[in-house]
This record gives sequence, C-alpha cells and structure tokens, in this order.
Amino acid sequence: MGLLRLLVLAVLASEPGVARGAETVGNSSEGLLEFSVGKFRYFKLNRPSPEDAILRHISSNASFLIFQIHSQYQNTTISFTKTILHNTSGTGTDKGLVFILRPEQSMCTWHLETLDAEPVQNVAIPLSYSERDPVPGGCNLEFDLDIDPNIYLEYNFFETTIKFAPANLGYARGTNPLPCDIGTGRDSRWRLLYDVYQYFLPENDLSQEGLLKHLQRMAEVPQVKASAIKVVTLTANDKPSVSFSSLRGQGVIYNVIVRDPLLNTSAAYVPVHTYACHFEAKEGNCSSLGRISTKVFFTLFALLGLFICFFGHRFWKTVRLILTAVTGSLGGILLVAAWWRFGILLICMLCVGLELGFLISSVMFFALLGNLKIFQDDGVFWVTFSCIAVIIPVVFMGCLRILSILTCGFVGSYSVVLAFDSYLYTSLSYVTLNVLKRALHKDFHRAFTNVPFQTNDFIILAVWGMLAVSGVTLQMRRERGQPFFPAHPYKLWKRERERRVTNILDPSYHIPPLRERLYCRLTQIKEFFRKEQPAGERTPLLL
Repeated sequence: MGLLRLLVLAVLASEPGVARGAETVGNSSEGLLEFSVGKFRYFKLNRPSPEDAILRHISSNASFLIFQIHSQYQNTTISFTKTILHNTSGTGTDKGLVFILRPEQSMCTWHLETLDAEPVQNVAIPLSYSERDPVPGGCNLEFDLDIDPNIYLEYNFFETTIKFAPANLGYARGTNPLPCDIGTGRDSRWRLLYDVYQYFLPENDLSQEGLLKHLQRMAEVPQVKASAIKVVTLTANDKPSVSFSSLRGQGVIYNVIVRDPLLNTSAAYVPVHTYACHFEAKEGNCSSLGRISTKVFFTLFALLGLFICFFGHRFWKTVRLILTAVTGSLGGILLVAAWWRFGILLICMLCVGLELGFLISSVMFFALLGNLKIFQDDGVFWVTFSCIAVIIPVVFMGCLRILSILTCGFVGSYSVVLAFDSYLYTSLSYVTLNVLKRALHKDFHRAFTNVPFQTNDFIILAVWGMLAVSGVTLQMRRERGQPFFPAHPYKLWKRERERRVTNILDPSYHIPPLRERLYCRLTQIKEFFRKEQPAGERTPLLL
C-alpha cells in the first residue's frame, strides 16, 4: 500500500498545469484523504503517519480555493508539498492555504502532518471563490506565505489582539493579480472593507467536540453573518489589527470578512479561536482557573458582603472599618478619626457614596458605553467615569441614610457575584474587572470589551438583583423609627461621663476614676511580689 501511495503521488506531481496544489488522479482508497468543496470532514492525524489530501471536481467557475484545518490546542501543519518550508506551509491550531487555480485545473492535493506525540482530532474544509471575490491575504507583506488568509492571534491577561494581511481584488484563472500598492483609486484594493466578527462558545464549555462544531459556523460568509457579532468595520487605510478584552477560560472565535462594495462580493479569512489560557500548563490551565486561595478569599468576601447587604447600616462602625482597609490605611484612619471625634458624616458618606457611584459607573460602561469610539480616549473615559461616580453621592446628600442603605445593599450583594466567578464562570465579574484593566494596562483603551451573556449570567444577575432588593428592603424596615445614624463614640463617652458625675444612684457613680483604679492595680501587683517579714514577737510601743 505504501508503494502504491508513492506511485500515485509521483503521477500527481508529473501532471502538467499544476500550481501550489497538484492536479491529481486518485481516490481515498489509495490512502488519500478525500474532500469535497464546502463540506467539513473530521479526521485524526498521528505523528508517525502524515496524510496527503485530495480535492476533486473543482468547478471551472472557481478562481481560487482556501483550505482550512482546525484543532483545539494541538498544532497541525498544512503544506503545499511534503517538504515543509516556511513560505509554503503553516503550523498552528487554525491554519489555511490559498490555492490559485490554473486554467483547466480540477484537482488539488496538499500535505498534512503533526509533530504532537498524541493523536490530533481535526476538522477541515475546502472553500471555493470566483474571480469576482476578493482574495484574503492577497497583499501580504508581513507574514511568511505569499498569500496568507490566516488570522494571527496573541493574548495576555489584559487583551487579545488579532492581526491579518490585507486582501487583494479577485482575478481570473491564468491572469496576473493586480498590483497591491500602485494607485489608491476605486479600481484598486483600497476600496475593500473588512468586517471583524466575534463568536462566543457556550460558557464553561472546554470540550473539543463543542469547539469543532461551533467552528463550522465561522468558516463561510453566510454562516458568519448569521451567527456572529460584527464588532467593527475597517477600511484599507486602517491598520489590520483589532484588540479585545481577554476572557480567561471563555472560548471565543474570531473571523474577518473582506467585502468588495463595488462588485458586492465577499470572502472569509480562516477563523481563529482562543480561550485566553493554556490547556497543557501545569498550573493555572484552562481546566483549573481558580486557585484554592482565591476561592477561599472570595468566599469570605462574599460572606462579609452578605452581612453588609442586610445589616451594613445598623453596624455602621463595622462598615467604616472595612472602608478603612479598602481605601488605604492613612486615609481610612483619618476618616474614622474625624467621625469618632467630631461626628462628621458628610465626608464619610461621600466615600460610601463613591463606592456606589463606582459600581453604577462600571455597570454603565459595561452594558452601554464601553465600546463607543469616543471612549477609546483615556481622558474622555476617565472624566466621564468620574463624573458618573461623583453624581451619585451628590444626588443623595440630602438623604444620607438612604445612600448608606443603598450602598450596603448593592455593593454587598455584588461581592456574591465575584464569589460565583471563582467557582463558575460569569461575565458579570467583568463589570469592575474591565475598569481595573483600563487603569493598569496602558493599551487597554483600544480593546473592545464585549462579553457573552448566557444562561449562567442571567441566573447570577437575578441572584444579584434579588439580594440587593432584599437587603435594601430589610434595612429600610429595620431602621424605620430609628435615629438616622448612631451617635459618634466621643459624644457617647462624654455623655456617659457626665451622667456618672450627676447621678449618685448610678452604681457606676461610685467607681473610682481611671487613674486611681490603675494606681490601685499597680499597688496590688507590688504587694504580690513584696517579700514577707519574718515571724516573731512584736511588742507594741507604749506611750
């Protein structure tokens, strides 16, 4: 069988008029993987046994083909020939090649292999395009392939960036492509537009089967438009690069559709996917996103949040001490000292209101404003964000108790959402995480902050709302008829001291002052350590 296979490949290579992929005669029974245009095929690749693939019956209307192959996290190599060269092959989890067809060519072959020690499950599909369709990556000047339809993806904790090569206008078989950088008129590739699409896998789904099934919705132009979210449209003058917020542990598929608005035609690049994590890492891999210490911390934080949600206003001093730890030692100590000695509520409630304002402002940018182009400017973003955060305490300055209860209810219940994220992925954790990323990473301003909103998120959102409303309602009822705020400790101490001085029937009136009590205690300690006098006869002094 091996000899027969080599013979078939030799015949393929000797056929005239073959470019990139050879025009071939053969069938799958001869050891070749056989494909059909527009149909997906599942197969496994093993390191000891590379495969050669064949596509037959190519339509005469097709001008070029794009063959793409996908796996979950193990690399696969696709090449025009068995000899692997950097400018005729590609290696990765989502790779493709463009086959420029010659006149009368109706068959193509290509070579597939993997260097991974374990078998690699793949799904692949060849797609055909006509001479009117733009050629993805046809004006590549940055990457290795002459015509590169691939999307290159990089990610870190903060952002995920995709890059791709510009496309060229389509052309007929046997003709030369149009020059890429001669002229910028309507008859050149500068008229092309690039639509960037984003598709979210189901939350908490790290399965290989799920990924390969959903990738089929992102390969062809009609399915991409029907299934994915269009994030942005780039012109030929824009840099072919787009950034997104990294969603650790969440599967995301990206693709780019290049459109020719003059001919009303389009073509799709090779889709690329990421989970923003490593499957084979020993620590912090995709299957174990949360450390034990993180889970313990957020669980305790959630319990504290529940206490604040339902009892925060009644135990106002406890909340202030927590605020001390959160806002910083020095500022927090000064804040508590001002309330303890002088009973200044305004400054304290301003800080409490800013917490609620921060959360509300974060929600607004998370749900409505985050992807607007105007807010890609850091100055505009932070001024707007700060104004929304400051407006909240200003509006409630006339009713400080309501402000305190609202803050306890909403901020306390949100801590439960953060605890859920430690055990079960939820997009609601990015309400505040996106703001922290913006503050810590200088390039995050260019990232689109779309997140999936699926069944888990609706359930957790309902829990958040239920806890917040319940906490606010309970505290409103408990505080009905009570003083708005407890008296500050210095005032209570002073009042108690005056009461003891004037009320002789109060047992505490007869308690000696603190200085005398301390002196008495020290005297008792000294007596305990004093050496006893020797026993003997003692004669009283007679006067």
